[in-house]
Amino acid sequence: MKKKVILFLFLVLTIHNIKAMTFELFKLPYATDALAPVISQQTIELHHGKHLLAYVTNLNNLIKGTKFENSTLEEIVINSDGPIFNNAGQVWNHEIYFATFSAKGGGEPTGALAEAIKASYGSFEDFKKEFSAASVSLFGSGWAWLVQDKAGKLSITKESNAGNPLKSGMTALLGFDVWEHSYYVDYQNRRADHINALWSIIDWKIVESRYSK
Repeated sequence: MKKKVILFLFLVLTIHNIKAMTFELFKLPYATDALAPVISQQTIELHHGKHLLAYVTNLNNLIKGTKFENSTLEEIVINSDGPIFNNAGQVWNHEIYFATFSAKGGGEPTGALAEAIKASYGSFEDFKKEFSAASVSLFGSGWAWLVQDKAGKLSITKESNAGNPLKSGMTALLGFDVWEHSYYVDYQNRRADHINALWSIIDWKIVESRYSK
């Protein structure tokens, strides 16, 4: 009888201590002033420390008591909709985005990704022009993505608001955020100037690590 009581108390305490998954703010791999002047310290502090933090906080609050409270971020993005998707999608998008840059970035991709871009677009410069055009021409808020499908084919997509490749079963290689909060402090309404400047801080080693043959 004593053993049963002990076992029961153990189970109660274990269940009581099980916590729903809590998402945390993505930790930047560089200082907040490292990407200046392309992205200023003020923009990083607002974009990462305010906007992204708000998405993380909202997501944690929204999933409480739902079927998603113990799901991974990827599972939530793929299977959710409405406010939960909007916040989960933006958390996922921004983690890809912020991890893409480096103060020592720029140049061009190498290896297998470089060959894939050349095969799909003719040259890196032609790819760059097409990706920039997609980023600049997207109406309203959203994202431009370089994606890879399950067959390995590359394509450039445009997504509104929190839209992302993961929802469509694609692998995201590169994403540019064209919500105004990502550039307005530094470039006002000059989205094209912002996009052109981003190429100088892309860490192609990170982008290449997302690509698989």
